[in-house]
Amino acid sequence: MQQARDIVATEFEAVNQLIIDHLHSRIPLVGSIGHYIVDAGGKRLRPLLALLCGGINGNIGQQHIAFAASIEFIHTATLLHDDVVDISSLRRGRPTANAEWGNAPSVLVGDFLYTRAFQLLVSLGKQKVMELMANTTNIIAEGEVLQLTKAGDPSTSEADYFDVIKSKTAVLFAAACAGSGELSELDQASISKLYDYGLNLGIAFQLIDDVLDYEGDPETMGKNVGDDLAEGKPTLPLIHVMKQGSSEQQALVSNAIKEKNSSELNAIFAAIQDCDALNYTRLAAIKHQQLATAAISDFAPSAYKDTLLRLAELSVNRHS
Repeated sequence: MQQARDIVATEFEAVNQLIIDHLHSRIPLVGSIGHYIVDAGGKRLRPLLALLCGGINGNIGQQHIAFAASIEFIHTATLLHDDVVDISSLRRGRPTANAEWGNAPSVLVGDFLYTRAFQLLVSLGKQKVMELMANTTNIIAEGEVLQLTKAGDPSTSEADYFDVIKSKTAVLFAAACAGSGELSELDQASISKLYDYGLNLGIAFQLIDDVLDYEGDPETMGKNVGDDLAEGKPTLPLIHVMKQGSSEQQALVSNAIKEKNSSELNAIFAAIQDCDALNYTRLAAIKHQQLATAAISDFAPSAYKDTLLRLAELSVNRHS
């Protein structure tokens, strides 16, 4: 990941500075919570994608930097809201904002970050980019609600699951890539290819996240193993057990999802292993990684393209 950032080191630093500058508010609590969650770090993958896609067929300009910052503000807002909805207490290895300040301030500062993102987008003066991000943010909100309705529902299908992760996660990856293509004034076919790259990369990334929820290192992940199960989220490894497992295994997983209870984590992990559910999920991730790679195969060779291809490979070969 650091090698990918090095390709756009100057621009990446400009994005970080712009984020810091736009966290300023006349209300001190807004800045305190905003800085707290932004300073926690994270991969900054979405703004990185925006920069790389800005350079894949042209030059990275100030508009790409502002757009990348807006993408990170939207992502950070979703994290603040997610942690409230999920009643999460740990993110990136430290207490969540809602654990530190409470739910109400976290939700309201999340709203501030959403509006700050759109202030930046308005400054670009690009109607198509505004339309893309308005539609994307709406889809993300729908995805959040859909995930909420599926929490605690063991009858959730694979189709339902993919609908959730496309809406909640992958569309922001796709918009980061396609929006930069719009700013670079690429043709619509090229913009569509960047969108497909981002969408499939986001799906692959989330699938591996769901694998790591059962075999990741808590120190590296910054969250506890089995957190998704404790929230009643029917992720693909669990859905696969519900399809392929014995009646006893299906009942075990079904009850855990219904009760949002991870107390039987060891037995559930054994069922996941017995049904080869993690490998099944990895293979699904590799399929989408390959689709992402194919989507940008026609772009001219460049350091930016090479880095996007490496990020696709990294998405399925990571431990955090």
